[in-house]
Amino acid sequence: MASVQDIGRRIRSVRNTRKITKAMELVASARLRRAQSRIEAMRPYADRMLELMAGVARASTSVRGIPLLQRRDVQRVAILTLTGDRGLAGAFNGQVLRRAFALERQLGGEGLDVRWLVSGKKGRSTLSFRRYDITTAWTGFSDRPAYADAQAIAHRLAELYTEGEIDRAVLVYNQFVSPLVQRVVDQEVLPVAEDIFEREREGDHEDVVLQGDFIYEPEPEQILARLVPVYLETEIYRALLESAASEQGARMTAMRNASKNAGDLIDRLTLEMNRARQAEITQEILEVVAGADALGAGA
Repeated sequence: MASVQDIGRRIRSVRNTRKITKAMELVASARLRRAQSRIEAMRPYADRMLELMAGVARASTSVRGIPLLQRRDVQRVAILTLTGDRGLAGAFNGQVLRRAFALERQLGGEGLDVRWLVSGKKGRSTLSFRRYDITTAWTGFSDRPAYADAQAIAHRLAELYTEGEIDRAVLVYNQFVSPLVQRVVDQEVLPVAEDIFEREREGDHEDVVLQGDFIYEPEPEQILARLVPVYLETEIYRALLESAASEQGARMTAMRNASKNAGDLIDRLTLEMNRARQAEITQEILEVVAGADALGAGA
């Protein structure tokens, strides 16, 4: 059995750790509230962009001149994973990477080549450790992504697609449901056309503003050519915001569980320390009694 001093030192260490986890829980909670407000402000804009894209696409006679809307035989697929720059967030990073690796195995079974793009230090380090060839990596903004970060990612994906280096791009990230629930989704972001019309059908909502006859200036095809890159940036920005909120929610939950576990451990160690102290006291009493008996026998 460990000594009372050893158990006391361990209790102090666990208490210090619990202070840290509680502080991290409070920080994650504050950041989560800000991330949630950003998502709530972003979602109506993204939904309206989807409606606008669908309306202009219906008015267009042809979209063959827009590279990001062109579909071709798929030979090379880009997987873009959105992870965090830091750990201590439970299964947040691990579940994204597991889904990405499962998707890679599925695509490999279909005979397709996979190219990796990653956002976040955790995803980059995992892919590097497994010796994957990373086409492009972005780090440093997982906690608070800006629209410029989404633009950089979107421009790189569009460049790879227009140059024919990839034929499809899939985004894998954590979708924020609640502080306790983050759902991993894989979303096809390139080519754009099928994604737009599928979402329009699944949305099941009336597009009142875009109904009717309109005169477009310039032509709908030119408007669409300008809107498609913005739509891609918007979708990636929304995914970054969802991922940021999911990370803070996962970290808050993980730190809360860690604090609870630390409290349970302190209780068990305190009980163990009391037992050790009682054992020491009992041993000292027995030694005193034995010494007194020895003195009495000698007299």
